[in-house]
Amino acid sequence: MDDLSAQDDGTALDLASRLTQDHHQSLKLWLRMLSCTVRIENEIRSRLRTTFDITLPRFDLMAQLERHPDGLRMGELSKRMMVTGGNITGITDQLEQEALVVRVPDPKDRRAYSVKLTREGHIAFAKMAVVHEEWIADLLKDMSPDDKGQLIALLSQMKQHLQ
Repeated sequence: MDDLSAQDDGTALDLASRLTQDHHQSLKLWLRMLSCTVRIENEIRSRLRTTFDITLPRFDLMAQLERHPDGLRMGELSKRMMVTGGNITGITDQLEQEALVVRVPDPKDRRAYSVKLTREGHIAFAKMAVVHEEWIADLLKDMSPDDKGQLIALLSQMKQHLQ
C-alpha cells in the first residue's frame, strides 16, 4: 500500500495530510496512525530483507515462537498474527526448510502439530531481535520519552475501547 503522492511543489503527502477540515476527526486519527505504521513497517521490511534476508512475516512468526518455547499450534499462530492458516503453513514450510523451526506432534492431540523454534532458530532470532530493537529505537529517536509514554497510554485506552 503506497500512501504517498507528490504535491505540485514536490513535497510528499500521506493519506492523513490530504484530508480537509470537512473530514471527521476519527478518520483523520485513523489515517495518521495508519500512515505512521505503514512507514515504519516498510522500513523494517526493507532492513530485514537487506540485513538478514528474511521477510517481516517470517520474523513475526519466529517472534511469536520465541515468546512460547513450548510451541504454538498453527491455528494459534494464525490468530496471533492475524493471517490465514495457509499463510502460516507457507511461512512455516520455509522456516522448516531452513531448520529454524520444527513441527512436533501436540501431546494433547495427536492429530495436531505445534511449531517450535529449533536451537538454530533461537540463535538466529536472538541476533535479529537485538538489531530490530535498535532499528525501532532509531526510527523513533526524535520523540521524547514523555511523548512516547503519553502515546502508549492513549493507544492503550483506544485498544480497550475497541475490545
